[in-house]
Amino acid sequence: MSAHRYLLVVEDDPLTREAMCEMLTEAGYPVASAANGAEALTHLRSHDRPCLILLDLMMPVMTGQQFRSEQLRDPDLADIPVIIVSAVQSQASLQPLRAQACVPKPFRMGQLLDSVSRFC
Repeated sequence: MSAHRYLLVVEDDPLTREAMCEMLTEAGYPVASAANGAEALTHLRSHDRPCLILLDLMMPVMTGQQFRSEQLRDPDLADIPVIIVSAVQSQASLQPLRAQACVPKPFRMGQLLDSVSRFC
């Protein structure tokens, strides 16, 4: 995967993760995935940077909120854009995450692809 060309999907549900990865791959995006925030951080620190992270919030091991907090504290990772893909309670709850966009679950394929195309 070359730098700034792939997407990182961070989603704990295997069926949702697989569906997202398949849809994005069919749309022409190279994709990597992680099952939780801890896996995502490990991936980011050992691979080229993605052009965008698609982040679920409700995950075991390390939630999306915890991941985003760690990402923003790391100067090497802080500027990678993030789109939240989650069943969000309110827009106000997203403000501390400083995400570039939010796509609510259940998401529509067109809505997700439109958001991704703005960054990659």
